[in-house]
Amino acid sequence: MTTLVMLGILLFGVMGYRLLPVSDLPNVDFPTILVSAGLPGASPETMASSIATPLEKQFSTIAGLDSMTSTNSLGSTQITLQFDLSRDIDAAAQDVQAAIARTGSQLPANMPSPPSYRKVNPADSPILYVALSSPALPLSTVDEYAETTIAQRISTISGVAQVQVFGSQKYAVRVQLDPKALASRSIGIDEVATAVQSGNVNLPTGTLYGNHQAFTVEANGQLTDAAVYRPLIVAYRNGSPIRLEELGRVIDSVENDKTASWYNNTRAVVLAIQRQPGTNTVEVVDSIKKLLPSFRAQMPASVNLDILYDRSASIRDSVNDVKFTLMLTVCLVVLVIFLFLRNLSATIIPSLALPMSIVGTFAAMYLLGYSLDNLSLMALTLSVGFVVDDAIVMLENIVRRMERGERGVEAALSGSREIGFTVVSMTISLAAVFIPVLFLGGIIGRLLHEFAVTIGIAVLVSGVVSLSLTPMLCSRFLRPLNERHHGRLYVTSEKLFDGMLRAYEWSLSRVLKHRLATMFVSGLVLLATIYLFVVIPKGFLPSEDNGQVFAVTEAAQGISFDSMAQHQQAVAAIIGADPNVASLMSSVTGGNAGRIFVRLKPRAERRLSADEVIEELRPKLAATPGIQVFMQNLPPISIGGQLTKSQYQFTLQGPDTRELYQSTPALVTKLRALPQLQDVTSDLQIENPQVNVEIDRDRAKALGITAQQIEEALFDAYGARQVSTIYAPNNEYRVIMELEPQYQMDPSALSLLYVRSSTGSLAPLSAVANLTRSLGPLSINHLGQLPAVTISFNLKPGVSLGEAVSAVDKIARVTLPSTITSSFQGTAQAFQSSLQGLGLLLFMAILVIYLVLGILYESFIHPLTILSGLPAAGFGALLTLLIFHKDLDLYAFVGVIMLVGIVKKNAIMMIDFALKAQRNDGKGAAEAIYQGCLIRFRPIMMTTMAALMGTLPIAIGFGAGAESRRPLGLAVVGGLLVSQLLTLFVTPVFYTYMETFQEGIGKWRLARQSPGSQVTVAEPPKP
Repeated sequence: MTTLVMLGILLFGVMGYRLLPVSDLPNVDFPTILVSAGLPGASPETMASSIATPLEKQFSTIAGLDSMTSTNSLGSTQITLQFDLSRDIDAAAQDVQAAIARTGSQLPANMPSPPSYRKVNPADSPILYVALSSPALPLSTVDEYAETTIAQRISTISGVAQVQVFGSQKYAVRVQLDPKALASRSIGIDEVATAVQSGNVNLPTGTLYGNHQAFTVEANGQLTDAAVYRPLIVAYRNGSPIRLEELGRVIDSVENDKTASWYNNTRAVVLAIQRQPGTNTVEVVDSIKKLLPSFRAQMPASVNLDILYDRSASIRDSVNDVKFTLMLTVCLVVLVIFLFLRNLSATIIPSLALPMSIVGTFAAMYLLGYSLDNLSLMALTLSVGFVVDDAIVMLENIVRRMERGERGVEAALSGSREIGFTVVSMTISLAAVFIPVLFLGGIIGRLLHEFAVTIGIAVLVSGVVSLSLTPMLCSRFLRPLNERHHGRLYVTSEKLFDGMLRAYEWSLSRVLKHRLATMFVSGLVLLATIYLFVVIPKGFLPSEDNGQVFAVTEAAQGISFDSMAQHQQAVAAIIGADPNVASLMSSVTGGNAGRIFVRLKPRAERRLSADEVIEELRPKLAATPGIQVFMQNLPPISIGGQLTKSQYQFTLQGPDTRELYQSTPALVTKLRALPQLQDVTSDLQIENPQVNVEIDRDRAKALGITAQQIEEALFDAYGARQVSTIYAPNNEYRVIMELEPQYQMDPSALSLLYVRSSTGSLAPLSAVANLTRSLGPLSINHLGQLPAVTISFNLKPGVSLGEAVSAVDKIARVTLPSTITSSFQGTAQAFQSSLQGLGLLLFMAILVIYLVLGILYESFIHPLTILSGLPAAGFGALLTLLIFHKDLDLYAFVGVIMLVGIVKKNAIMMIDFALKAQRNDGKGAAEAIYQGCLIRFRPIMMTTMAALMGTLPIAIGFGAGAESRRPLGLAVVGGLLVSQLLTLFVTPVFYTYMETFQEGIGKWRLARQSPGSQVTVAEPPKP
């Protein structure tokens, strides 16, 4: 039966492994919705007041809304809604849609389209970037292939969530008018718009039904390109037609000519593909790549299709490296078992518990909807070191009985019966360590949930295997001691082990004679652990080299698009010349900001890590005049709905906008002086040059001109207004009207614009308005419904996030007035909450272990004895992190939690034997624990060395993503080394004190029950 059960576990485990999706991190699906609205030509103030504010008022009534941020720039509003992690994203989307519908009547009537929304996952970056370029074809043609042929087809692939387009160059007809030609012909700009609208129509025209045949009526009211718009008659003057081409230029152009993207140094259209949560990243990318040859066949040969970035490559490398680490760990653990047992058959038996436990875990992972990612594979790698512990303890006990002369089956039955409770205690208590993690909320809980469950399942499966498969194999394949012949290696190693045992026996006897000194040393270790926990630098998620770097560029406010494009290309040239860079994408989307996505060469082909590349490029880019560059190594998981110029965010908000805008620069100046920070900047941009059109209402009224006519004329001239639509078979295109470019370069050209009065005459704009220059906001941001400014910063090399957060918070408290509130956002906010949550998590883990052990041993005292080695483990972990200059980050803290479960195994083995010796043989506490330590010395050393070898490859750190796993490995290795040294001595001494205390409590209770009797309480033995 045991064989069949194990075969079943093996079969279903292999099937589960083949079906598990592959990703870099567990599925963390944030309920986040992005609402976008556009009004071409509208100022940031107009977008904030007329669009963002009405929408925000409606959104604030939606249940489960955690945070709401909005960014209002020229002609664009984006509102990010983040909901509670327990909120269903589809239900939230329905609420958002209903709120947008309720706000419709309050929004400007001239919006080209109503606000739209889409579900986004800010934690999930694109898995594939594809760039299309052509040296011969116009970009509008390339964009047609990108958006129509490729993007729509990719969107239908299973697992693809959406396809974003960077540098979109969608075709449009652009009517560029000459204000002088309009004035000389007495034509208002509104007449041109009306003529274009009436000249380009696409209406139903009906059907003719004859006696024998029906005819569809088709009219050519649709104008499809610039050439057929040019002869369009706008008006008649003196009996002669005035055609559109006489009033300016009509050209084939693009919808937004103030945006551009480059692939390396070539103008391109870039597609960024995102996957659906929970899907297999590698499979999705492979499915997309299979279509690329067919796409290339459908496009002209002059169109180049290049893969800019493939996220699956780094995932493959990282997962393969973790798999290699897993196999290496298995080999090291098996080697440890062999060195202690020096017998091949005895080595194979516990070694079989490893694959059975791991493979059995794959089946459970598939049923729970998990994936093969860095955290789950790291959990399995770590479990290798201690899932074998149960089998080792079982095997060692059976072997020890065979050495006493028992036969195979007899030794297996009696040995498993004797050690069974110990194995159950070790297994359940270790699995119970991770129970508090399952109740941890927020991003920390989402990240660690899969890790905790995976490692818990592996431990439970190993317990089942150790209690069934290991005794069965021992009874079949182990031979008694007198039937075995040992070689020279066995004899030599046996002498070495006997020497270690004698040394431990001698030192233990001395320690038991000086118990008070031992407890004093233990107290010092506890105090040192508390001190180290306070002073050690705290971090959140370790920096990881994913082969990519992200940069945000910022030029002077009010810079022109052409100048910004030149500065952007200068920055891209510097980055592209770096020998560590493979390729890059650069984009400018209007305004004074741009983005650069850099793909680095494979790690084996470059000498610097991603963080080192950033530090090397920093002084070179700082020397570029007229533009600032903020570079960051994007974390493996992004927290928060906004991507700022630097990695960490600190947000200020207050009801008084003037006070908020005055306080921010002062705080930024002080933060830039902090030695812990670099790249300190803010999104406060209120010095954008602007022209104020101050309407003289009295003069306008006298001329029969309204304020609405003036603003509509301005919108027609400078707002890139869509005046008509071209409907093609597979797409639709805009017809855009504006003034010729030379009349948009200087504010003085506004005086050339004419507005038609109610009498039919034209009046120059200068006759009804005064033109002045001033400064205004380039963007307006809200948090909730209040104005907000976000300060972002990066850390200098070697500085922990905890140090930076404390420094920023301290400066803000003494700088900001009381009316301005401040809070960290994104990763920094999650770090702050984790400091409280992780401390509580550690306390709960220890409490759960105490409860489980108390239930198993039916004692209040002995769980404390078993946990007495925890301070030594914590001291070793923290000291090791300090020595190797690593922060106590999320992964390292997981290592500390694991130590709680691992270290108590040694104490369980010793105390379990001592309790049985006291109860069954009547031995005293000191003698029982003394014998228990000596008899359990070999399994204790074996299990500790197995756990050490299981974690050592992670602590050494090699391969893709190894830098993020290394703090965990260092914490476990350091904790194991120190705790192994101290627990072998502290736990026996603590046990004797606890037994004495328990005896004293028992006698005190007896005395209370018999008050007339005289009871003499035995004094504890003197040290």
